[in-house]
Amino acid sequence: MCEHVIAFCAGGLNHAFMARILLIAACFALTACAQAPKQVDAPEMVAPSSDQLRPKVRPAGLGRVVPKEARTVEEFDVTTAQEREEAAAVPVATVEKRLGLTVASLGDPTQAGFWIKTPLVSAAGKGRVVYPGTGKSVQVYMTPIEGSGSAGSRLSLAAFRLIEAPLTELPEVEVFSGG
Repeated sequence: MCEHVIAFCAGGLNHAFMARILLIAACFALTACAQAPKQVDAPEMVAPSSDQLRPKVRPAGLGRVVPKEARTVEEFDVTTAQEREEAAAVPVATVEKRLGLTVASLGDPTQAGFWIKTPLVSAAGKGRVVYPGTGKSVQVYMTPIEGSGSAGSRLSLAAFRLIEAPLTELPEVEVFSGG
């Protein structure tokens, strides 16, 4: 029986020893796989030439930036009183085409100006939005978005305020192109 115990202990010792050797070999194999990242040279900065085209400021944004510290509706709406007056004016002798009704949600409040993003148009252009709840209208810059004609639209904060639509609701507005 003593011989069996000795043989058992010797086998156990070999097993533990072999397990350690395999563990060490596995660690070496993994470290060999890790390589230092290659240094990639940053692209050289090139100053734009004077004849190069530059992006234009979109009419929807008025070229203004909402302050980062803006917290209230008044702080987010950076339109001037004169701009609000001009946007509220109903075009007199223009040809408008009624595009239909759409449910308007509040668009990005950090994008200044009077605009609507709607699937009712296929090309950007001028238009007008009327809120039947108050009868007030606003001239807007229209931008097409993907979706069916029955999908909703996004209306700017300034436009929401001018037509006196509730900011916390999804009002239905009437959209016209032209103007």
